[in-house]
Amino acid sequence: MNFKEVINSNKQNIKNIIRLITKEDNEDLEQEVYLKIWKNSDKYKENGSLKSWISSIAKNTSLDYLKSSYHKVSQTSTSDEFVLYNITDKKTTPDSKAVQKERQKKIVNAINRLKPKFKEVIIMCEINGYSYEECAQRLKCPLGTIKSRLYNAKKELAEELKDLL
Repeated sequence: MNFKEVINSNKQNIKNIIRLITKEDNEDLEQEVYLKIWKNSDKYKENGSLKSWISSIAKNTSLDYLKSSYHKVSQTSTSDEFVLYNITDKKTTPDSKAVQKERQKKIVNAINRLKPKFKEVIIMCEINGYSYEECAQRLKCPLGTIKSRLYNAKKELAEELKDLL
């Protein structure tokens, strides 16, 4: 396993997963993920996708970080910006949850109504975090085609979901 190649080809995916779960860019967590990949490389089974194995490590590392005492202590900071950023609405009502679920349904339905080629690219790039290059490789088509499909898919979604924006 060439670690330099593995890191370079999965760097953006790891950053995206960490940002999605922790809501922050965290280079220390990225380093921890790389270290775990290196330490556990002998446990990787060739019959599965390397990217999904690495994604699982990134996800679990991020979740462990959120559970850690270090994270909880760092959250007790009283900086005004930090406090304002972390204020949440404590009055989550059943109505607001229902509205949120309905909103999610509309988005999922809109994605499902896209042309298959648009849907495929939206899911790969925007939901699964693949780079344009990775998407082009997996779909075996030019990078420009991926960008064009993504643009058109986003355009259709924006039109269909304009009431949510």
